[in-house]
Amino acid sequence: MSMTSAQIREAFLSYFAERGHQRVPSASLIPGNDPTLLFTNAGMVPFKDVFLGDEKRDYNRATSSQRCLRAGGKHNDLENVGYTARHHTFFEMLGNFSFGDYFKREAIQYAWEFLTGVLQLPKEKLWVTVFTEDDEAYDIWAKEIGVPEDRISRIGEKDNFWAMGDTGPCGPCSEIFYDHGEEVWGGPPGTPEEDGDRYIEIWNLVFMQYNRQADGTLDPLPKPSVDTGMGLERIAAVLQHVHSNYDIDLFQALIKAAAKIIGTDDLDSKSLRVIADHIRSCSFLIADGVQPSNEGRGYVLRRIIRRAVRHGNMLGAQGTFFHKLVPALLEQMGEAYPELVEKEKVISDALLREEEQFGKTLERGLAILQDALDHLKGSVIPGDVVFKLYDTYGFPVDLTADIAREKELTIDVEGFDKEMAAQRKRAQQASQFGVDYNERMKSSQRSEFTGYTDVAGQSKIVELFADGKLVEKLEAGQQGVVVLSQTPFYAESGGQIGDVGRLTVNGGEFVVTDTKYIGKAIAHHGHTEVALQVGDEVQAQIDAERRAAVKRNHSATHLVHAALRNILGEHVTQKGSLVTAERLRFDFSHFAAMTADEIAAIEQQVNEQIVANHELTTALMPIEKAKEAGAMALFGEKYDDDVRVVRMGDYSMELCGGTHVARTGDIGSFRIVSEAGIASGVRRIDAVTGLAALQYAQQQEQLLRSSASLLKADPSQLPERIQQQLQRHKELERTIAELQQQMASQAGGSLVENAKEIGGHKVILASLDGVESKALRGMVDDLKNQLGSGIVVLAVAADEKVSLIVGVTKDLTAKVKAGDVVNCAAAEVGGKGGGRPDMAQAGGSDAGNIPAALAAAERRIEELLR
Repeated sequence: MSMTSAQIREAFLSYFAERGHQRVPSASLIPGNDPTLLFTNAGMVPFKDVFLGDEKRDYNRATSSQRCLRAGGKHNDLENVGYTARHHTFFEMLGNFSFGDYFKREAIQYAWEFLTGVLQLPKEKLWVTVFTEDDEAYDIWAKEIGVPEDRISRIGEKDNFWAMGDTGPCGPCSEIFYDHGEEVWGGPPGTPEEDGDRYIEIWNLVFMQYNRQADGTLDPLPKPSVDTGMGLERIAAVLQHVHSNYDIDLFQALIKAAAKIIGTDDLDSKSLRVIADHIRSCSFLIADGVQPSNEGRGYVLRRIIRRAVRHGNMLGAQGTFFHKLVPALLEQMGEAYPELVEKEKVISDALLREEEQFGKTLERGLAILQDALDHLKGSVIPGDVVFKLYDTYGFPVDLTADIAREKELTIDVEGFDKEMAAQRKRAQQASQFGVDYNERMKSSQRSEFTGYTDVAGQSKIVELFADGKLVEKLEAGQQGVVVLSQTPFYAESGGQIGDVGRLTVNGGEFVVTDTKYIGKAIAHHGHTEVALQVGDEVQAQIDAERRAAVKRNHSATHLVHAALRNILGEHVTQKGSLVTAERLRFDFSHFAAMTADEIAAIEQQVNEQIVANHELTTALMPIEKAKEAGAMALFGEKYDDDVRVVRMGDYSMELCGGTHVARTGDIGSFRIVSEAGIASGVRRIDAVTGLAALQYAQQQEQLLRSSASLLKADPSQLPERIQQQLQRHKELERTIAELQQQMASQAGGSLVENAKEIGGHKVILASLDGVESKALRGMVDDLKNQLGSGIVVLAVAADEKVSLIVGVTKDLTAKVKAGDVVNCAAAEVGGKGGGRPDMAQAGGSDAGNIPAALAAAERRIEELLR
């Protein structure tokens, strides 16, 4: 049977939906439930909290086609893409999941029936593995499914035992392999030839049945679960009778589109494979809210884009090309992932900007490489230099190697690999699942939140924690955590801080200093002034005035989000927020600093909505229905199947579980305090509302009046007076510069007359007083012209800083490099520098060593002119 990738995806999802599995849409590539993960890298990631027992859903079976990315952190396939048949940065993982429902028997039966029944794969082509000690799975495969025992391999813990972390849920695996036939080299799993390409793993069934303790003990889980994963690209290759994933319909369409845009006929090029893979990962990352930057997820996106562009350049691409592949991707995947279609312009624009930026980066990288070559001793470019170019400036290693070959040099591959290994180790250490699963504070309770309507209420203590451990009581004076059956206290989430207040119990108080979630339980953190225990009745009372201020700021973030999208464009998406009683902070994707006019327009539009006094309405509805209605889902948030939709008139509609004002007029007023960039492609607004906005305006007015008073002017005259002062300042600067130039010319005549003779060439070595460092370049050019042929080395000390400059006339740069000489001198004054062969500058901090610096420069010049 031959099926397209889209048909396989639909067949899989339909098969499991017909067998009682909830069909769950693909989650974002940005994990909403695990800040330690860089990307969603497996189909089970969106269900992690369900497997851990921290989240309950209204279904116990699920199926999905989850988009995944492995291009950073612990799981990184980037360097292999294009050079192997099955490595990708982006892939789709087909999966079926059981949360305490069915287990090994049903999972194995489903897998076998789907592969041999629905997909009609020949049974004799399938090979199975089980964990060495898993006799139960072995017997199901051999005795119930009927797989011959000579096609079942027992494999050890390394490959066939899965764990979420060092502790916590874990269990044996059973993998299904497809045999490509005798004409392909390789052996079955578990044999010395298993790394060949004949037997390819297509499906992995994970049976989570244990909880691993810190001492290695495996305790049986009360509700064993199933997590399976089958790569869509791999199974498509099998069904379409091709050996490489890049030969399936989806990739071939992208490869042909890329070849046409670039203008190449080499459809078997590894570079085209790279480009076809990378357009998928880059487009989905941008659709999920990531923008190219120099850190975190944005940095990974930038690396992938630049790798694709570099491979296009190797194929002879002229100008920008990568962004032109977006329509071809939409044709292949737009129906299954409508978010790609919705974000087409945002994706194309981001890719184009990065392509253009990379062109400038290449120029900078070439200049840095040339400087390294100028100072190179020997014929090998050091590994740390190659790594710096690659890691800091995005300069491809293969390009560095190409330039090295042209100059009959080599690169230190071993040194570069050492630097890369160190970086990978740092990335792995930062990408662990988190703390010991069995040491985490866990609650079996689900608190009812009453704070949407109430600021106080009666409740009962259902759990207590001290030092992170479950206890039956807390003594007076003790720190602890209280979980109530119901509470008006809002637990920190969605950027909104948790409530503070008090719990009155047994004639005393538990002072609540913060409120957070433990699973589905609302945990009140604080200290108690009275002994209390589980079962005690309490009166819960939040700080209502503080909550009111928080609500004003939270509602304002919704208005800000809508205003930003209206004024800057629909590419704007929320990247984070912080809502406190004092102010609000809103991070968003945007590629440039906001202008003063744009900031004013945002303030104007938000305040217009405040004055309009829209009623805030909320409604619970299925998440898909909410998205269809146009509700905005916020960055990094994890949503239940039923979501709370907050609407402010026809202006804003977002998914949000936070607390809000009753009407927009309750916000009072809104002012932006600051706007700044916090990462490449990410901006941040800080703002205030209500009385805080009034106070900010009063402070600004007072500052304006104070400034006007200093210039003896009315505030309305301030711009004119400042302009006059600036003009006067420029005139004085011009006069000073002319006087300094005159002094420098006079000094220059004396310097030329006293030039030294070294190796038959004139050399000026001088320490100057009363000359500003910014005048040195012009002075050196003038001295070089007067010398005709020679070398100039000048030093100036000012404000405890040393400025050094070296100029070399063009006829001598083959022998003497200005950068070489200036660095020898700079070493004596505690500095370093660089520049072109004919002009280089350096800075330092030890003015007392200027004579030694000039002496060092003179010795280096003597060495070079021998």
